[in-house]
Amino acid sequence: MRAIVRDRFGGPEELRLDEVEEPTPGDEDVVIRVHASSVNSADLRILRADPSISRLAFGLRRPRHRVLGRDVAGVVASVGAKVTRLRPGDRVCCEADDGAYAEFVRVPEQFVAAIPEALSFEQAATIPLAGGTALQAVRAAGPIGVGTSVLVTGASGNVGLFAVQFAAASGAEVTAVCSGAKADLVRQAGAGHVIDYRTQDVTAQAERYDVVIDIAGDRPWSQLRRVLAPKGTLVLVSGGGGPVLGPLPNIAGALVASPFVSQRLVSVAAVRRREDVERIAAMVAAGEVTPVIDRVVPLDQVPEAFRLLGAGEARGKLVIAV
Repeated sequence: MRAIVRDRFGGPEELRLDEVEEPTPGDEDVVIRVHASSVNSADLRILRADPSISRLAFGLRRPRHRVLGRDVAGVVASVGAKVTRLRPGDRVCCEADDGAYAEFVRVPEQFVAAIPEALSFEQAATIPLAGGTALQAVRAAGPIGVGTSVLVTGASGNVGLFAVQFAAASGAEVTAVCSGAKADLVRQAGAGHVIDYRTQDVTAQAERYDVVIDIAGDRPWSQLRRVLAPKGTLVLVSGGGGPVLGPLPNIAGALVASPFVSQRLVSVAAVRRREDVERIAAMVAAGEVTPVIDRVVPLDQVPEAFRLLGAGEARGKLVIAV
């Protein structure tokens, strides 16, 4: 089968189209014929082995897995002997461990969500990683509703655009932090206010927020506390940080400090939950949430999609048609 492979850590130049062996299902797995995938910041970090500590999981000297890609949308091609919930021909989407930038991918059944007919494969491919992370971040903030003020950093990214929509759909007053060039994106997603981080220091303003969801990961938790209400909640989404340990020191510091301050400081390391994917898929099918798609490109253009993402040129999700 066709797949995008890499043999070394590095940039998009390490990616190439090649032929690899088609996967077969284990007893509790399904093999999915991939119709669409998408590119995430997490995929870019894995490609680069950034931060360096991630090599412990992904390979010390060279990648353990040649085929990247986490988001999957497609049709079940075959199932393992112990699979009971899904059957060949079912339309599904999920987050895979890796391997989504290929014609077929193997995923444990427990993570695979059936999707409504009203949902296109391109829409479905935007949901699992970014949508799931955003939903878990908003959930970690506690009850959000009418009258809740929410600040989202990194709001124009893939996770951020979902987080803005989820918070706004709950009735919250959302302020988005992004570059001025992408202000229209976050306003369309539901942000009532926009702060351009290039011209304004978000931590220096007088406004205080009930919830701060930090997706950008470019400021210490101690600075973000300045814009929290006295009983507010800071949600740190794992991302950003230094080149060696990434966000770990910042997250650890916040968790240690949390019992000793009036605000609530929490972190989110998103996990795969089929129920979350199913919920978001239903919201998209019902028109309650709209995936923001920059463009759809063919499989052989995955390196260019990574280049666009790394350069900050994407305005929404970069979807891969397989």
